[in-house]
Amino acid sequence: MRSHSLLAALSLGSAALALRQFPVNTADETYVWPLDIVNLNNGKPHSYSLGSKNEQWRFDEGPSENATGNLVFDTVHSFLQHWPNTRYRNGHNIVPGVIPIGTLLYHGTGRNTIPSEPEWTATDPEHSITFARGRDESAWHLTLAATRPLKVLYFDGSSAAKISEGTMDTQDIIAWGAVQPERVSDEKSRIRDLCRWGKEFGIDGFARMEMDFEVMLCDFTAGVEVVSFLQVRLLPKVKYPYLPHLPFPSRLLGYCIPPLPSFPPSLPSPPPLPSRLPSPPLDSDIFMHSGSWHNRYPGDSRIVLDLTGLVSLYDIALAPSLIPVRAGLERWDHRVLGISSNDISQVMRTLTEVISRPHPVNSGIDWKALIHVIVDRYADRLELMQHLLNFTSSDLQELLQRAKLTQTQLRIMLTPYLLYSTVVPSTGTSGVDALQWASPIFRLCATTHTSVIIKQIPFMTPSENLLLKAVEETTREVCRVTTKMWAVGVMSGLDTLFLIEPNGEHNVAQIMDDWKQDIQKLMSWLDWSIWIKCRPACGPEEMCYLPTWPVNAPRPRHPHLPLRDPRNTMDAPEEVDYLADRVGHPPEGSAIADAFFFIGTPTEEWKKPQPKCIRRVSPYGF
Repeated sequence: MRSHSLLAALSLGSAALALRQFPVNTADETYVWPLDIVNLNNGKPHSYSLGSKNEQWRFDEGPSENATGNLVFDTVHSFLQHWPNTRYRNGHNIVPGVIPIGTLLYHGTGRNTIPSEPEWTATDPEHSITFARGRDESAWHLTLAATRPLKVLYFDGSSAAKISEGTMDTQDIIAWGAVQPERVSDEKSRIRDLCRWGKEFGIDGFARMEMDFEVMLCDFTAGVEVVSFLQVRLLPKVKYPYLPHLPFPSRLLGYCIPPLPSFPPSLPSPPPLPSRLPSPPLDSDIFMHSGSWHNRYPGDSRIVLDLTGLVSLYDIALAPSLIPVRAGLERWDHRVLGISSNDISQVMRTLTEVISRPHPVNSGIDWKALIHVIVDRYADRLELMQHLLNFTSSDLQELLQRAKLTQTQLRIMLTPYLLYSTVVPSTGTSGVDALQWASPIFRLCATTHTSVIIKQIPFMTPSENLLLKAVEETTREVCRVTTKMWAVGVMSGLDTLFLIEPNGEHNVAQIMDDWKQDIQKLMSWLDWSIWIKCRPACGPEEMCYLPTWPVNAPRPRHPHLPLRDPRNTMDAPEEVDYLADRVGHPPEGSAIADAFFFIGTPTEEWKKPQPKCIRRVSPYGF
């Protein structure tokens, strides 16, 4: 009797907990679960659960054209990692987080005064020291330590890159209520307006990434304590004839890109400049090197994100207006520009709810670990199979041997799901239906990581539901493709665990070609940056590098606003606030203009960054 009473009490307690976490909506409130919208392909509601017994585990049913689960999955996997966020610069996510007690933040300045207004800090001193120069060569470096958890919002992508291609779209929505590409260089207004908005919610700062990670700190007296404020000795500025006398970093880094002096036709042409501007080690290589420390998982671990509050613009329920905007575009070109005002309002309501939670309640699932486990499990295997299938030979025995090696890798990947009761039918059946005997293996592979997690749905936040759907979509497609490939190999007599006599000769070359296409299509759909690497590996004096803002960014032509140096606007005297007012434009296409504005990376290489080895010691080769 007592056990029955205890069970009843537990049931009532669970129900009460669920109601406390998710109160019932009032009559005038509606809620849309992530990814639970009308499927644009067939007009029917798209809301499947891979644990459903009614699910048809067919090998010919891939993800829908507008599915974004793979994009949510990969961007979450890439948070706070420099490499993937350099590859895809335009972020689509806003994530709450904290900077733990004791974490150091750094600020470089040309004045011996601690900022009294919002300013920029770096997570690595190599980054901040770049800005520790004033007009008189004085250099001051401030080190702060968090005295309490600092509440921040993280913008993914290269969200501190001052380019109008989409890197700052998500920030514009919060700061100004709309995407405003023409204000890409209006950093002083951006940090001021972001901090003004965040003050109501106790936001201490905003985390972004450029060549390294930074925190836009709203108040240098709240939640931080000065560790040191030192005048440091730095290399002198690099000066060139006919160039404005500005600190090398401000030119190199692009925070202030002042036009160059114009030369009247009556004056002789200036002497040509070297093809590559010299790079003092501290200013050009060191901050790139420090950024590379965070290339891969876990990335910059000093910022701890709360994925249960993820707000993703890849959520097609949250921002459906972006579906047609993205249609037909490569991922490089995805951005938030084009989002409707209604969707912006919904994003802001969702974000406000997330950061207003007094005591966040969630399922307790470690989403970060789950997503990384899935990538760890499949990334290396898929890459190995891609290598094995990148093989051509006119020798049938060599082809057969390579096909068997690939089949072995497929079987190893699926071994935890190969049921003892599996029966392979006769080889007389043809078409996709001939493989349906393997659908239980497909189902087990796709649902094992989530079969217990789905029981926590009543306790999940909307963001967690989005993460669940992303994991389900991703594992489903991985398992659909790999199980189909394995089943084809079994039916072709290539598997030593399931020995069958194939009905006639199988075209091994055709099987290999089909497999190669399957793997290539799957890996392209997953698009994990872990596969983007320097081949062959770089030497000990080199590092693997992706074209990075600002060093490789195409030089701007005629900016819409006077470009200002946001790092110095609050420290420098007012008369040099607008540095662009001090000089004129160089002749279009002149040697000075070409040398002054970065290093001239070709447009395609900038748009679609590809890895290359660069030197870590002089002479450099960005």
